[in-house]
Amino acid sequence: MGHVVIATWKTKPGEREKVMDILAEMTPGNRAEPKMVHFQAQLSTADPDTIILYEQYTDPSGYEDHRATEAFQTRVLGEAIPLLAERNVQTFTTIDGDSTS
Repeated sequence: MGHVVIATWKTKPGEREKVMDILAEMTPGNRAEPKMVHFQAQLSTADPDTIILYEQYTDPSGYEDHRATEAFQTRVLGEAIPLLAERNVQTFTTIDGDSTS
């Protein structure tokens, strides 16, 4: 079963572009992580200060590995998070087609 993280970020007024730049710079590295299945950031069409991050990992340890990277510690926790007015992170387990799981 896969491990999914959906993070909703609401940027502070005037900070959206900085946060988007950080995400654009981090995306290739995120996608290259060994346990990353899919990473995509989305900008809301209804509220341009709201960004949704969709992250899918092979298992929960992939998310822990991601959070332990220098890039996450420096760029996300150190630079992006201070530019946010709100942040919500939810985790999910994928529903696979195998009915015996």
